[in-house]
Amino acid sequence: MIKTVLTVDDSRTMREMLMLALQDAGYRVVQAEDGVHGLEVLQAESPDIVITDINMPRMDGFGFIEGMRADPAFSGVPVLVLTTESDAAKKQRAREAGATGWIVKPFDPARLVDAVRRVAA
Repeated sequence: MIKTVLTVDDSRTMREMLMLALQDAGYRVVQAEDGVHGLEVLQAESPDIVITDINMPRMDGFGFIEGMRADPAFSGVPVLVLTTESDAAKKQRAREAGATGWIVKPFDPARLVDAVRRVAA
């Protein structure tokens, strides 16, 4: 069965790079432009895995993860944070919000796919 990955990032370039890497690895990719849009797409698509940025307009990644985790339907869906941030306090905050893992941009496509496979298992 093909797994669906939701990518949430305000950068069109980053969304395209994620889509290419994940589609090449056999995943179905759905996209959102920020946390608010991410929560809408989450309801419509019920993805198997989520990859989200932290710094976005309207609703940041922390708010998105918290909103997602507040819905019992998505409490077990793995969330990878993909961001330029490498601050320990932000990593801790993401973990507390419910993030599964943390990847720093720029990302290596092979390592990203490897991380997605690990959390999706």
